[in-house]
Amino acid sequence: MARANRHDERWDSPKGLSPLSRTPGRRDTFGRFTESIARAMGTPWFLLGLTIFAAVWMLFNTFAPEAWRFDSAVIGFTALTLILSLQASYAAPMILLAQNRQDDRDRVQFEQDRIRAERNLADTEYLAREIVALRLAMNDMASKEFIRQELRALLDELDADKNPTARSAARASARTAAAPRATTRATPRSTPRSS
Repeated sequence: MARANRHDERWDSPKGLSPLSRTPGRRDTFGRFTESIARAMGTPWFLLGLTIFAAVWMLFNTFAPEAWRFDSAVIGFTALTLILSLQASYAAPMILLAQNRQDDRDRVQFEQDRIRAERNLADTEYLAREIVALRLAMNDMASKEFIRQELRALLDELDADKNPTARSAARASARTAAAPRATTRATPRSTPRSS
């Protein structure tokens, strides 16, 4: 009794499942089989073999001795017609099954391509935002000339602290160093000419 229901005693599968339904690879075996047959039917070798088969059949049943013939040419090779009809009736559904499997693969591939394209678009937008942020940060950075002017002004102030008479000169140089900076940041104004 225990041996007969061995697959029901397994704890890793629900009760009542047959051993064939547990393995997902076995469900796809028939699909792969029909797909391989449909691929084989689409080759020139299959058409050549079918043509040779039909020609040999007709030649044999036309020119062989009467006792050896099994399909009469008088009634239009009925057996050959039935065999070719049977082959066609099986070929059409197999081709449709293969096309359905290909459609499923194409659908999955299309979905993966769409997800990949969305990810690439998001990455591109992120990189574009980062580049814009870097450009804005670069515009806010101090230029080499600005740093030089600031250092000169600080040096002049330090010299002025050491020498009280140079204090007024340091303030004047600081004003001249700050003046170009103010004009570069502000829009140029027209100054009235004095006559």
